[in-house]
This record gives sequence, structure tokens and C-alpha cells, in this order.
Amino acid sequence: MALRRNLPSEYQAMWLFAMFDLPVLTSQQRRNYAQFRKALLKHGFFKIQYSVYARYCSSEESASTHIAMVSPALPPEGQVRFLLVTERQFGKMVVITRGKPSKPEKAPRQLQLF
Repeated sequence: MALRRNLPSEYQAMWLFAMFDLPVLTSQQRRNYAQFRKALLKHGFFKIQYSVYARYCSSEESASTHIAMVSPALPPEGQVRFLLVTERQFGKMVVITRGKPSKPEKAPRQLQLF
């Protein structure tokens, strides 16, 4: 008998997107942008496209925790949006690279602690 892992369903697991438009005209604005980007990377986000980062979360509560952890790094200028989609919705994403369809990223196989 195989052990069944307690994985979240594709309706419970979430992908958290951070999408942002930040000014980078002055050296201070560039520093703010870099600090925010580093905070995203530190908290497990990866780059999907320019100014669009994402991370897998096992639940909506976990996503809220990550938003709270990244929030102190939010720059004083510009706009940042966080968007949650279910694993099911994320899996239906259409990705076209150089004119050829490909599949979206898969959920990580690692244990999520929060």
C-alpha cells in the first residue's frame, strides 16, 4: 500500500502573482526597485515576465503571509498588485514562446512550511 501524501487540491493550492510598475528615473527610485525585487526573490518568488513575479502557496492563508512579509519592502512610489489564482486556473494558462505553445511552470515538489 503506497503512502498518500497530504497535498493540497488544485483548487486549494494557489499561485501568488506580484505585478508592479515602479519608477526608475532617479538613483533612489532604482534602489527602491532593487530592494523590492530582492525581497520578492528572498520570499520565494521567481520572475515570470518583466515586472511579473510569482510563487506557489499551499493555501490562501500562506499567500496572505507572503504578502505581509514582502509588504515592508514596497516602494513609496509606483504601483504593486498581488493576484491569487488557483493551481487549477494556473494550469490552464496559455504560454506561447517564440510562436510555439508551451506549458506553464509546475508547482514545486518541496515542502511548504507556511
